[in-house]
Amino acid sequence: MRVLLKLTLDCDADAAWRAIRSPAVLREVVAPWLDFESLEADGFPATWPEGPHRLRALAFGITPLGDEVVDASYPGGLPPGVRMLRDGGGAITGPLSAFRHWDHRMAVSPLPDGRTLYRDRLIATAGPALDVALWYPTWAFWQWRGLRLRQLAPTWAYDPPGTADAARTARAAGAAA
Repeated sequence: MRVLLKLTLDCDADAAWRAIRSPAVLREVVAPWLDFESLEADGFPATWPEGPHRLRALAFGITPLGDEVVDASYPGGLPPGVRMLRDGGGAITGPLSAFRHWDHRMAVSPLPDGRTLYRDRLIATAGPALDVALWYPTWAFWQWRGLRLRQLAPTWAYDPPGTADAARTARAAGAAA
């Protein structure tokens, strides 16, 4: 099955990039239907480093749904300005482990007006009969994620101290050249 989103987010591409790499934002985007708790010794990282990260899915933040792996990677060779996070993990136990294949890619790129083009593609396989049964609930959940991304994006505009000034200086230097 394939589920796609293509959205314009009301934040700059740097803020969107920080957000999609954040486990905290993942938890905000799937709430209230799902939540996750880290199964790693150090808990959730501030941003997903490359590699596998074990977590537990919780329905409505309470009921365990099973264990999952976020297997983060950052593909290269993309067009200029495009940044992508790929999660090739998936559920290990519980009902979501019906998906035997999981390939989730989120890409951001700047738009001329300062906002962000966000593209999201999930390719998941549970087998022919289950794919038919699971497509609509998965699609509906992805629409919820899209709504939450649009709602949250304006709050991502915070730049850590020094970041905005450095970026402005770099752009000004490039424009002057």
